[in-house]
Amino acid sequence: MKSSTGRKSPRRLVARFVAISWRDLAVSFGPILLIGIAAIWVAVRLIQPAPPHTLTITAGPQGSSFWNAAQKYKAILARNSITLNVLTSEGSAENLKRLTDPHSNVDVGFVQDGVAQGPAPDGLTSLGSVAYVPLAIFYHGPTVTRLSEFKGLRLAIGAEGSGTRQLALALLKANGIEPGGATKLLPLSGDDAANALVSGEVDAAFLTGDSAQPPVMGKLYRTPNVQFYNFTQAEAYARRFPYLTQIHMPMGAFDLGKNLPSVPIQMVAPTEELVARDSLHPALSDLLIEAAREVHGKANVMQHAGEFPAPLAHDFPISDDAARYYKSGKSFLYRVLPFWIASLADRLLVVVVPLIVVLVPALRVVPSLYAWRVKSRIYRWYGALIAIERGMMGETSAEERQSLLERLDTIEDSVNGLKMPLAYADQFYVLREHIGFVRERLSHSRDAQAESGRPDGRETDEDTPGAPDKPSATPTQTA
Repeated sequence: MKSSTGRKSPRRLVARFVAISWRDLAVSFGPILLIGIAAIWVAVRLIQPAPPHTLTITAGPQGSSFWNAAQKYKAILARNSITLNVLTSEGSAENLKRLTDPHSNVDVGFVQDGVAQGPAPDGLTSLGSVAYVPLAIFYHGPTVTRLSEFKGLRLAIGAEGSGTRQLALALLKANGIEPGGATKLLPLSGDDAANALVSGEVDAAFLTGDSAQPPVMGKLYRTPNVQFYNFTQAEAYARRFPYLTQIHMPMGAFDLGKNLPSVPIQMVAPTEELVARDSLHPALSDLLIEAAREVHGKANVMQHAGEFPAPLAHDFPISDDAARYYKSGKSFLYRVLPFWIASLADRLLVVVVPLIVVLVPALRVVPSLYAWRVKSRIYRWYGALIAIERGMMGETSAEERQSLLERLDTIEDSVNGLKMPLAYADQFYVLREHIGFVRERLSHSRDAQAESGRPDGRETDEDTPGAPDKPSATPTQTA
C-alpha cells in the first residue's frame, strides 16, 4: 500500500521473539548427540558381559589333593554366589584333553607341567602355578644313583592319563628306557603302586602328587629293604626339562623323631598350573586366584608360606588378567564393593567414561554452535544489502531502481517475519536499522533523479551551465 507521497507505508512487524530457539538448539546439539550414541554403541560392543554364575573345574581322582582343593575352591566361590562344579578325572592328561575340547563345557582345570607336549594349545592360558608336584621314587635293592640303572626292572609309573606316567616316561626316555623294551612299565599308581612295592611285585614305584605326600613317603622310607631315590643329577634334570624345579629335602623332613631322611636328599618336581580358557571372565579370574592363594598359600615341607600361587608359567602363557592381578591385585571397585555390585559398576564405567570423554568437550561447543546458527539468520541478509547498495551506486534506470526497491522490500518482509531468541533482539533491530538506511539512500537517489528531469537522472544540455547556444535557423530554412 502506497502513501500520498508515492512511497510504501512502513511494513508490519511480525517477528516472533522466544526465550530459546529449540530448532537451532536441536540442530546444534544433534551432531553431539549422534557422537554420544556412537560412543555408547562402541562401548556396549566392547563391554565385558556380566560374569556367569556357574563355573566347571576338572580336578583329579576323587579324594586326591587337587580334588580336595577344588572342593575348597567351591566353598570360597560360593561366598560370592558363584557355583563351582567339580569334575573328577584320571589326572592332568585328561584335564588337558577336556580343556582343549570346546564341547566339554570345562572352564578351568589343574594341569601338571610337562603333560602338554609341544606348543601350548590355542585358547588356553595359565592363572599361575599353585603347587609343586614332587616326584618320589622308591625301589628295592642296592643303592641306585642314576635312572638308567632301572633298565630291565619292573617299574610302576602311574595310571594311563596321569601326570605321573607322563613325567616318568619323559625321564626314563632321557635315560634310554622306553615302552616295548626289556623294562616292564606297569600302570600302577598311588597306594596300589606302594603296596606292590612293599609286597615285592614291582622293583620301583614312581609316585607324585597325593602318592608322594610326606606321610606316604615316610611310611615307605621306614619299610625294610626299600630305599628312596636321591636325584644326584637334579640340577641337570632341571636344566634339561625347563618345567622341573630342583627341591632340596632337609634331614628329618619325613620324621623329625627318627630323623628321616638322615641325610639331605634332592628331588625334582614339576609345578601344577591352574589352566583356564582364554574366554574366562576377568572377574572370575581374580576370584579363582584369590581362592588359590587361600588354599595353596600355606607353608609345608615342600614350600614356604606365600610361595603359591605364583605367575610361574611353563607350558601355558600367563593370562593378561592374571598378570595384572599378580602385579597390582584386585581393582579398586572389587576391593571396596561386594562382588556383584562391583561387577555392575565396572561395566557401567565402560559406558560412562567414553561419554564423559566425548560429551563434556563437545557440550562446550554447543553454545558457540547455537549462537552461530542464530546469528547466521541475521548475517546472511547483509550480503543482499551490500548487493543492493552497490547496484544503486552506478547509473540506473527507473526500472532498475524499482527492482532494487522490490528486492529491499523482500528482504525487509523476510527479516520482519524472523523467529528470534530474545537474547539476540538487539542484533535483529540493528539489521532493521541497516535496511532502513539502505532504503533511505535508495529513496534519496530516486528523488535526485526525479528532480533532474530525466528518468535516468542525467541533465539535459540546456540545463548544463556553460553549454553553447544552438545556432539559429538559416533563412533558407525559414523560407
